[in-house]
Amino acid sequence: MDTAVLTSQIRAALKMLRQSIESCPEDLWSRPTDHNAFWVLAYHTVFFAHLYLSASQESFEHFEREVQGHEYFGKSDLGDWSELTSGDEFAKDDVLAYCDHVHEHVSQWVGATPFDAPSGFPWLKFAKSEAHLYNLRHIQHHVGQLNERLRQEAGIGFGWTFDGR
Repeated sequence: MDTAVLTSQIRAALKMLRQSIESCPEDLWSRPTDHNAFWVLAYHTVFFAHLYLSASQESFEHFEREVQGHEYFGKSDLGDWSELTSGDEFAKDDVLAYCDHVHEHVSQWVGATPFDAPSGFPWLKFAKSEAHLYNLRHIQHHVGQLNERLRQEAGIGFGWTFDGR
């Protein structure tokens, strides 16, 4: 696997995520009628992109602000979003800053762990190379959800980002 190619594609996915976050109208950002608010999905996506780019769960260095116990999104044993308070909510600028932080460090983090090393996460039973692809799929899964919400609710659509250069 080529580090530069992988880095470029992860950055491209993060650029698409950033575009979704930037374009989200304020009334959709934390709409109480959504099962998972836009900001929740965006934060969750950035959090896991950051986590899975780390060498391991133990070496993960938290971002300057996070929603303790809620990053795992919606599963009762992994954090309960129904218990969020208004003080937990991230503003758009907060999530954008976190996304930019991850984007800025992708190359460093991808290059820090050999591709044939273990994933670093006990629930991912494969090598780091596959963990990076898993991470990329996870980012794009949620970018698709966010973009579909923007298209359906606000008539906002996007072009494709080909690479992260």
